[in-house]
Amino acid sequence: MKVILRQDYEPLGKIGDVVEVKDGYARNFLLPRQIVYPATPGFLKRLEEEKKAHQLKLKKEKIAAERLAVELEKISVSIPVQVGEEDKIFGTVTTQMIAEALLQKGYEIDKRKIELDEQIKTLGIYTAKLKLHPEVTASFKVWVVKE
Repeated sequence: MKVILRQDYEPLGKIGDVVEVKDGYARNFLLPRQIVYPATPGFLKRLEEEKKAHQLKLKKEKIAAERLAVELEKISVSIPVQVGEEDKIFGTVTTQMIAEALLQKGYEIDKRKIELDEQIKTLGIYTAKLKLHPEVTASFKVWVVKE
């Protein structure tokens, strides 16, 4: 059965590709999950409209991410931690702690979008990267200070 991919699906291909799959696989898996359309002229037209809407949505998301990145470049967050001898902290500073500090500043950011170059195990100033969009990344300062 020939089908048209509605979205990127790694085992088969990219959005808009026309691929040949077994009938049962298409009927029982791909069609119910709305991953594909049957390969007919009507669905080709519908897919083109969906592609345009998807591209517009991605463009809007990128613009919003760029605006947020400019704002985040200007801020820094401080994380107060308990320290032991020689100013070593207990445990590490996690992305969850950084996300909570950003929330206190008014930015609701998912902790999985925050990337650290190294584990933070001592006091100091570190740079964290925030992946807002596949093409947009922001950097900001993280101050780790004594509680």
